[in-house]
Formats: sequence, structure tokens, C-alpha cells
Amino acid sequence: VGLSPNLDRQTMAEFSQKRGKRRGDEGLGSVVDFLLANARLVLGVGGAAVLGIATLAVKRFIDRATSPRDEDDTKGDSWKELSLLKATPHLQPRPPPAALSQPVLPLIPSPSAPEEPAETDLQVTPQLSSPAPLCLTLQERLLAFERDRVTIPAAQVALAKQLAGDIALELQAYFRSKFPELPFGALVPGGPLYDGLQAGAADHVRLLVPLVLEPGLWSLVPGVDTVARDPRCWAVRRTQLEFRPRGSSPWDRFLVGGYLSSRVLLELLHKALAASINWPAIGSLLGCLILPNVASEELLLEVRHERLELTVAVLVAVPGAEADDHLLLAWPLEGLAGNLWLQDLYPVEAARLRALDDRDAGTRRRLLLLLCAVCRGCPALGQLGRGHLTQVVLRLGEDNVDWTEEALGERFLQALELLISSLEQASLPCHFNPSVNLLSSLREEEIDDLGYVLYSGLQKPEGLL
Repeated sequence: VGLSPNLDRQTMAEFSQKRGKRRGDEGLGSVVDFLLANARLVLGVGGAAVLGIATLAVKRFIDRATSPRDEDDTKGDSWKELSLLKATPHLQPRPPPAALSQPVLPLIPSPSAPEEPAETDLQVTPQLSSPAPLCLTLQERLLAFERDRVTIPAAQVALAKQLAGDIALELQAYFRSKFPELPFGALVPGGPLYDGLQAGAADHVRLLVPLVLEPGLWSLVPGVDTVARDPRCWAVRRTQLEFRPRGSSPWDRFLVGGYLSSRVLLELLHKALAASINWPAIGSLLGCLILPNVASEELLLEVRHERLELTVAVLVAVPGAEADDHLLLAWPLEGLAGNLWLQDLYPVEAARLRALDDRDAGTRRRLLLLLCAVCRGCPALGQLGRGHLTQVVLRLGEDNVDWTEEALGERFLQALELLISSLEQASLPCHFNPSVNLLSSLREEEIDDLGYVLYSGLQKPEGLL
């Protein structure tokens, strides 16, 4: 049977390579025999034995350097060599080979080239210049990562809270003077920074602007019961129009089709924050620079201080007693949901994590902080936000397992496994609203990329830290 030209050339190339290797082995073997024969005469039997061991080690090193190796073996050996190199800060140079005409001295293997066991009963043990450990355990790496990348200095947290509180007071005064007819509640700074759930830097604060709605004039309608069919949202419907006609409430100016429109209210406040407030004067008073983010549809203020940079998210909210005390936020939604209010589950999620940890002195919130810091430091995981990670920790946190600090590494790996499983199914249900899939907004390519990075991290967790 004839072979194709390409296959024939490949076969010939492999054959030539094997032949060249055999010839090299034969030549090297002749040199080794010559050295050992002469060494026996000069050094005696004991000296020849030492020389033989060293020479065989050098021969094996040359074989490894000149022959193709299996990919898996290469990866394993390179990991071992890298560990030894990290544990040996001072490397000793390899002595140059002696000429055949000169007396041959025994070779001392260098610690910079760790060898596999030679094909003999005797082994050469590499000597390390220091007794440093080869690697840290995952638990030790997590605790070091938590100390270096998760914990925020107390002074930075205090400064961020002070700036957020001062900005809240300035905005409160502005709303009362600019919109005296609109009953806004007290502006309250909050969010992960205030709940101990902020990782890495004090760079984000939520500033709630609650609306004070008249009792009996408004009712909440689930988003699935509206034309948008969106389980994430709620509609705020105007009621009692036969007794309190339109125009009797100051919020009636924001009605669209009988519902309080979050979009109309957002547009009004966006223009006010971008053009009507004297931010340079306020920033000068507070010792910082305040810039409204005009490019974003959200109400964002960028605060630049000499010691930190802070983003203040101004969130217009409707406290929803009929929605299990969940906040409803004015959020830039698209399509038919544009006038609806997004259900904010952060307060109940943070409260649940705190209650679970208080019950067994657990580390659920520490695990969430670690996951947030990992995704924050890895651009390839940027699509995974705090909301995704919170659902994973909540689902794991309800299980009656060990949540002590000693089990933090095990829980970290378990969280990675749950994330990978969720990405494989393209489904991550919300803990307090299972009809909401938090992965529904991701494209298939984005899910594949996230799954690849997390799977690689599961195989080698230290690569994520």
C-alpha cells in the first residue's frame, strides 16, 4: 500500500530523528565507557564508582535536553523545576566540561537542574541552598491574598464614608431647594462598604434617594404581570383616581400610562446632576474634585481625593412594603421594561449572609470577599459581578457544612465548582427570586470564556490568587 507524500515525509523525518538520537546515544556511550575505563586506572574502584554516577546523571540530562518529550511530562517537570528554582535564590554555575586529555574530576550536580531519578539503584539528591518550603498550601495562599488584596485600610474606609456623607447632605439641600414640591426622603449612604462586603478598595458607595409616596394612592404590580413579563421588575401603579384625580399627587407629573415612570424621573435628575449643581464649589468645600458621569445613564458621581478615588451611585428608590420590603430602584432598563422599577435584593442578601455567619461564626462573607477580589483582579472574570458571586455563596451558605476558617480553602474550591456547573447549564437562579436567571444577559462566547478561566483556576487555584 502506498503512502501519501506528506505522510511519507513525516514518517521519514521521525525515522531520521530516532536514528540520529540512537547514533548520539551510541557515541555518548562510547565516551562514557572510555572515561570509566581510564578513571578505574587512575582513581581506583571507589573513585570510578562516584564518577560513574555523576557521568550517568550528565548523560540523562543531555538526553532530556536533546530528545522530544511528552507534553504532560513537560508540564509536570517544569512545575517541579520552577518550585525548586523559587526555593533556591542563589544558583551555582555549572563547571565547564574538562578536556579528555586532562584528569577527570567527579562532577557535582547543580541544584539549578533538578533531575529525574536515574535508571539505577542509586539516586542523586539535589542540594538546596536554603530550607525554604517548595510551595504554600491553598489555605495559606488564601489568607495571604485576603491580607494583601481584600482588606481595606480603616483610614481609607473612614474617609470614603465621610465624603459620601458630606455629598449626601449637599444633595439633600439641593433637592429641597430645586424641587420643593417633590417629597424626597432622607438621603442615606450605604452599600457593601458599610456592610463590610467591599473588597480591595473603598471605591464605591450607594446613595439612596427614597421617594415618599402617599399611602393608598400607589400599588405595586409584579413585572411578570405587565406587558414586559420581566420577573426582575415591578410597576408602580397610580390608584384611587376616582377620588384623588390625576394632578393631586406631586408624583403624577411622572406618570406614563397610569404608572410611575422610573425613566422620566431618571432623566430629570440626570440633567440636574450634570448641569444644575455647582460641583466645583462643593468639591472645593469638601477638599476633593466631584465630576458627574454624563456618559452613563445611571446617576454616578466620580469623586477624586488625594488619598482615594470614589464612585457614588445615586439610586432613586421606592420602598416596597408589598414586595417583601425589597427596594425598587429607578434603573436604565431597555425595551418594554423601560418604565418599570428594578427590584434591589442587595439589602436582604447582605442581611441573610450576616445572619448565617452569626449563627455558626462562619466565613461566608469572607468567602464572598475573596471571590470578589479574585474577579476584580482578573480581567477575564470581569463579567462576574457581586450579584453572581453572592448567589453562589448564599446557595453554599445554606448547607450545614463546616464554615470555620480552617475550611475556607475547601469552600473556595466548592464555590468554583458551583460557578462552573452554573456556567455549563447557563443558569444561575437568584436565591430570593428563582425565576430570575442572572446569567441570561451573557452571550454564549462570554460564558465559554468564563468557564475556561474558572476551570483552569480549579485545576490550579493559586493561579487565581
